[in-house]
Amino acid sequence: MPITTAIYNAHPHKINSLLADIEQQFALDEDALISITSHFHKLFNLGLSDYGHQMAMIPTFVTGVPDGTETGTFLALDLGGTNLRVCQVELHGNKAFTLKQQKYRVSEALKTGEATVLFDYLADSVDAFLTSNMESPQSLDNPNTINTDSPAIPLGLTFSFPVEQTALDKGFLLTWTKGFSAKNAINKDVVKLLQDAFDRKHLHVKCVALVNDTVGTALSRAYTAGGCVLGAIFGTGTNGAYLEQVANITKLRNGPAAAAGGVMMVNTEWGAFDNAREVLPITPFDNKVDRESINPRFQAYEKFISGMYLGEITRNLLLALVDAAPKPILFNGKATERLNKHYGLDTEMLSLVESAWRTDAPREGDSEENAVLRDFSAPLAEERIAPATLRRLNRVREIVQEHLGYAPGEVSLRDAALVQWAAALVVRRAARLSACAVATVALQMGYVTGLGKDARAAAPSADRKPYSIGIDGSLYQHYPGFEDRMREALRLLLGEEVEKLVIMGLAKDGSEVGAALGALQATKHTKTVT
Repeated sequence: MPITTAIYNAHPHKINSLLADIEQQFALDEDALISITSHFHKLFNLGLSDYGHQMAMIPTFVTGVPDGTETGTFLALDLGGTNLRVCQVELHGNKAFTLKQQKYRVSEALKTGEATVLFDYLADSVDAFLTSNMESPQSLDNPNTINTDSPAIPLGLTFSFPVEQTALDKGFLLTWTKGFSAKNAINKDVVKLLQDAFDRKHLHVKCVALVNDTVGTALSRAYTAGGCVLGAIFGTGTNGAYLEQVANITKLRNGPAAAAGGVMMVNTEWGAFDNAREVLPITPFDNKVDRESINPRFQAYEKFISGMYLGEITRNLLLALVDAAPKPILFNGKATERLNKHYGLDTEMLSLVESAWRTDAPREGDSEENAVLRDFSAPLAEERIAPATLRRLNRVREIVQEHLGYAPGEVSLRDAALVQWAAALVVRRAARLSACAVATVALQMGYVTGLGKDARAAAPSADRKPYSIGIDGSLYQHYPGFEDRMREALRLLLGEEVEKLVIMGLAKDGSEVGAALGALQATKHTKTVT
């Protein structure tokens, strides 16, 4: 197939072979998965050894995870986009917590104005929350959770922007993302910016911990599950943070953290994996997405697997089928305004299509019906389709009409089957690539030696925690079969024995609860050193 988003030579008798070529471009067999994971592992260790690598491997100075027995009440502030959340998190000590939260909208003026105005707004929001949610802010004071020498209420900040962290309560903003461009913030300590705002407002609140959303996810899952070694985001974006031996973070060789030893959470920033495009399975549809993005040649891995981009990859694929020549393959050659619009196809539509398709699915061995559905060169004959499958196709057709703006009668059953095929193709690759990151952490932490046929479970040791993963994000939480597809790839990479030991679970309210648990760590540390 030519390296272009157009499909030429699309004669009816060649359509199946053309689509088979596209399938091959999205396919990831065992050898490809091993190659990607091996390269992932190499970049992990480069990032741990020095600064300035594409995989940043940022030390977070979080030196442990909770086990669910901790108690206390903390404030959390989560800034990561259009909304910010202020929360009160009460830890009950039995792996359970109570969360009280309030959302506050961040205007465009705040995003693009002076940093002091933005951080004053954050402080005002905390003040408003305290005023409306408790009789006295001092009701949060708890001898089990704060330094008795200070009346200040401990607060953890989840700040989902790139920072270079130098301590648990210190991190310098590298760049704004997500539409923020507040002035005079780059290279400034965001904790100090927030604390200065609290002090200007005379609030008895102290920001004691800075965490990103992946660390928060790991801490939250650790609290509710009794342990967690990897926090991962598989949603609109992707990233991961895991527990690393401090001795392996050789770029910390001269600091006090290195001398202390033990473990530390490392924020991988794995969305930037393979920005050099050495091993990722690039298709013409990916190239188009990257070229038209706001950050071409950056965040390469994220563009293959995150919810922000999967709909756009699929849209480009569907348009190639619409524009196929000399005979269109899809929608009789008609593209609607939504299908033509940049990011006009949301990943939510893919999820709805897959959900409809998985309802009343036929038996795996129903080969005659599967053969009918797989022959894309001819219209679907309804009399040859089982009633349950016909219902599924009609549901998919309705979803396509509603979300892409086609009129009734403009989407055939064959069109519906092709859209389902495209969605499954794109998301299966995303899930398999997601598994590569999970497998890399297993390799790095010593849960497995070797990959593929050489994979062996490492000998158990007294200090090794179970490979428990806390995951947040809409893909993992809502996309049908996403975890199943990840596990399919993990079995190829790690072997069935190790894959069975991988415990995945949703991290409930990860960003908010994780920030509070970061504050818990900070106050524990304060008690230890004072």
